[in-house]
Amino acid sequence: MLRYLALIIIMLPFAVQAQITAPGSHAVRYTSYPATTRQDPIFIFCAVNGSETGTLEAASPGGTAPFAFTWTRYNQSGGGYNIPVKSESGLTSTAAGLAEGGYRVRITDGGGYSTELYAWVNIDIPVAGAALLHNTCDYVALDGTKAVDPFTYYDPLTNVSRLLPNGVKHLWSSSPASAIPYPDLEIDPITFSPPLTDVRYTLQVTDSFGCSTSASFDYTSIHIKAEFTADQNEGESPLEITFTDKSVRASKYLWRFGDDSVSTLKDPGTHTYYIPGEYTVSLVIESELTCRDSATVKIKVLPSAMQIPNVFTPNDDGLNDYFVPDKKSIRFLNLQIFAKSGHRVYYYQGDGDDLQNWLGWDGRINYSERKAEPGAYYYVLRAEGYDDVEYKGREFRGTVYLYR
Repeated sequence: MLRYLALIIIMLPFAVQAQITAPGSHAVRYTSYPATTRQDPIFIFCAVNGSETGTLEAASPGGTAPFAFTWTRYNQSGGGYNIPVKSESGLTSTAAGLAEGGYRVRITDGGGYSTELYAWVNIDIPVAGAALLHNTCDYVALDGTKAVDPFTYYDPLTNVSRLLPNGVKHLWSSSPASAIPYPDLEIDPITFSPPLTDVRYTLQVTDSFGCSTSASFDYTSIHIKAEFTADQNEGESPLEITFTDKSVRASKYLWRFGDDSVSTLKDPGTHTYYIPGEYTVSLVIESELTCRDSATVKIKVLPSAMQIPNVFTPNDDGLNDYFVPDKKSIRFLNLQIFAKSGHRVYYYQGDGDDLQNWLGWDGRINYSERKAEPGAYYYVLRAEGYDDVEYKGREFRGTVYLYR
């Protein structure tokens, strides 16, 4: 048993195979020679600023040191590895600063051992180009270019060239981020949602080996956007609304308020709607480059309405202290209140701001300090809405109960 173990230990050094590696490489592929069955590694180095070179490292197979390493480069003109690179002795050898091409290293020792290793170095430089193709007020068209740097290797027996397969993909982006349709599909995308701010467009190109490059350009926006806010969108008449401009890159303004009134001010301020109904407010803007855009907002003025309570409690607790109709969009109102005796204890008639500020009957007799006694009172109401609806007749006569 010990004899067989010793034999295995003695044989192990001779079983170690010499190898060639590429420190710093980004990917590896293998040759497919037409006439040679051997497969050699193709080490891909991604170029950095176009100045990348390759590095190959050969390891000795073991045995008696030192080893002699002789590096040569493939001659594409006549074939064969006959262009000297370097020679050195040691356990390993490193050839740095290598240009693109094929390399052979011959390893020998003093005991007659000799072997050869082969590898190709591919300095991979994808191509990317980014530019503005065209722009208008409505869109931006980008012009992209992508390509791979083809790599050619040669069959050492026939010197027949072979092309290493490679593919390429791309991705558009912008900073700040803006809309780019199908950024990884269209190489020349057109965006109909152009940026409202200046952006930097970047096209990144990546090949199938994982090597990337990018190209960028700065774009100065010419685009505009019409936008405005209304402090409210619905309410009773008279409805006062303040419109505030939020547009981008506008130099001219045209407001249409939906009621035949217009304004050319940037901020038209407060606009009052009187007639109940729905209104479409539009803002059309124009830039110094005559780009135009528009925006709209819907406004609703509520129809007139009237509801009359039948009880109130004027005890100054802040709750239901006034007898006042629940009204909307009322232009004019007349209210009379009578005691059971037939004497009038309250009268009001008003319109406009006075009606808007009117609180109602506070339970005092004819605006004096005398408080009306608890009980039933008879009211007669007559009113008219901004939509010309009249509120009068039997429906608006009735009894209200005063409690204290």
